[in-house]
Parts: sequence; C-alpha cells; structure tokens
Amino acid sequence: MKKYILSFALVCMSLLSFAQANYEKIMTEKIAKIETCKTLEDFQILANDFQRIADKETTKWLPNYYAAFSYIQKGRVLMREGKMGDLDAVADQAQKYIDAAESIEKENSEIHLLQKMIYSLKMMVNPQERFMTFGMKAQEELTKAEKLNPNNPRVTLIKAEDIYFTPEQYGGSKTKGMEMFKAALEKFNSFKPKTNLDPNWGKEEAEYFVSQPTK
Repeated sequence: MKKYILSFALVCMSLLSFAQANYEKIMTEKIAKIETCKTLEDFQILANDFQRIADKETTKWLPNYYAAFSYIQKGRVLMREGKMGDLDAVADQAQKYIDAAESIEKENSEIHLLQKMIYSLKMMVNPQERFMTFGMKAQEELTKAEKLNPNNPRVTLIKAEDIYFTPEQYGGSKTKGMEMFKAALEKFNSFKPKTNLDPNWGKEEAEYFVSQPTK
C-alpha cells in the first residue's frame, strides 16, 4: 500500500511541476509580446490572452496584472491618437483586472502603480473637471506604490513622466523630469525582479528620454 501511495504522490508532483512549467512558458511568451505591441488591436489581443490565463490560474496575480497593463497601454495609444472619449471604457476594463490582482496579492507596489495609471487615464478624459477626483486618487496610489517599494524604478519613471509632461504653470518641469528619468534609469540598472515573470518593463522608456538632447 505504501508503494502505491508513494507512486501516486510522485505522479501528482510531476503533474504539478509540468503545469507550473507550462504556465511559466506561456506567460514568458506573452510578456515578451508587450514590447512588440503597437496598435489598439495588438494590445486588445494581448489583454485577451492574459485574461484566458487568469481564468485558468485563479490563484496567481500576474495574469490579471498583465491584462490590466495591456489595457493601460491600449489607453496610451488612444491618447496619442487623441481619442480621449474612449479612455473611460478602457480604464474600466483595466480596473476589473487590477481589482482581481489585488484580491490575490495585497500591498504590492506594482499593483498600486497600475492603479495610479488607471486613474490617470480617467483624469485625461477631462483634466480640468477630473483632477480633483481622479488626479488626486492617482497621486495617492503613486505615494502608496513608492512607500511599499522606494526602489521600484517604475514608480520613479511614472513620476518623471508626470513632471516632464505637466505644463510649467501647473508645476511641471522638463528639467526636473529629465533628472527623474536619469534617477529611474539608475534604479533600473540595479533592479532585479523577484521572478522571471514579475514586472520588468520601463527601462527602454527611461533610456529613450535620457538619450534626448538637452534643450
């Protein structure tokens, strides 16, 4: 009997190991696609892919995180195209997945940072009317993200973006923003994600801004 119990346990362990390896393989492939996505359709397809993984891997926060991130990136494409009226719907989709991620993984700097970015999308629909609501909420989430992990380079990157792109009359500064991009890049150079699947985006953006000629 002990022999059969041991054999059954070994089979279960093998199946679990296989499932974990398969999950990591699929996630690695999908995460790599983030860098190659350019269009609204690209990011929508990627969000759908992460959603399907999340539906199967209900105890893991990262598939939901990346689904939310894909929608946020879709929102950034909409902003570049001037389609501000479409941001609410995209932000609401991202919110659904970041809520799911946070229900699994509490007090995570990366999750709070995405929450900040979602609120920023909502604010950009009408900055003058929404700053006191979504703008303030975005700042609160950024503060939480930084408090949870002061060394998170993505927090510094997003702070740099905010300062760099905010008009000077509202407290922005190209010079201060550039200084923060440099600080973000320094953090990226020493940053190591906890696992191969954990968030590791943003370094190329920091490098791009740092490489720009000083005006």
